[in-house]
Amino acid sequence: MRIGIDLGGTKTEIIVLDDAGETLLRSRVPTPRGDYAATVATIAALVQEAEAKVGAGNTAPLATVGIGIPGAESRVTGLIKNANSTWLIGRPLRADLEAALGRPVRIENDANCFALSEATDGAAAGAAVVFGVILGTGVGGGIVVDGRVLVGPNAIAGEWGHNPLPDEEEARPCYCGRENCIETFLSGPALALEGGADDEAALQRYERRLARALAQVINILDPDVIVLGGGVSNLDRLYDRVPRLWGEWVFSDHVATRLLKNKHGDSSGVRGAAWLWNE
Repeated sequence: MRIGIDLGGTKTEIIVLDDAGETLLRSRVPTPRGDYAATVATIAALVQEAEAKVGAGNTAPLATVGIGIPGAESRVTGLIKNANSTWLIGRPLRADLEAALGRPVRIENDANCFALSEATDGAAAGAAVVFGVILGTGVGGGIVVDGRVLVGPNAIAGEWGHNPLPDEEEARPCYCGRENCIETFLSGPALALEGGADDEAALQRYERRLARALAQVINILDPDVIVLGGGVSNLDRLYDRVPRLWGEWVFSDHVATRLLKNKHGDSSGVRGAAWLWNE
């Protein structure tokens, strides 16, 4: 069995999958914000309780555990970096959880988990190269190649949200300290500031910006499938209109990349965490 944990800023969710990807258990509890020790204890308790309920542990083999977090584990120090849940930053989360659970644990960025979920048994199942996009409070991304997450030596593969979006007259500051990051134009709050989903002019600007930003990804990665997640992904018109636009910036006579809506919705992150052990 595989256990996945989605460690969010306000809630922590657990899922238990069997080898066929069927859900055996799923539950969520509030995240103990600002309290690192309580966060570790909460995750450990969720795993132990889940195993007791589904019959793992004791004489049965322990389940594998994967965790998605809103940040990344440094390849140099093993400590958490770039986390919106700031109480995790600088902490040896994986080492502490392995000590608490008595087994190896795998940790990945939550956007990587989303991409892995959709590439494994979601909208992009069977595709060789998948780019998973989160269009929510922020803008994130993850890359999966042949069923494996591409992390990169700096643990930032897929972080397209902090590339600049050129050709914009307005200079928008980003929390990262730079200006005109893709996130400042394509996040849910950015769309809301321009008028939201009920403003036709705002939607058309959004679609054109999304097409231009994704064209950069296609020119570099050339993925088979791009899957959208996050709240903005529920705008069904994006899947027809954006591919009609992005050819203007893609360096090819034809764009075969497919733009798809996620299959697993808000379950994608936690399912992807479980699939981190997908050998």
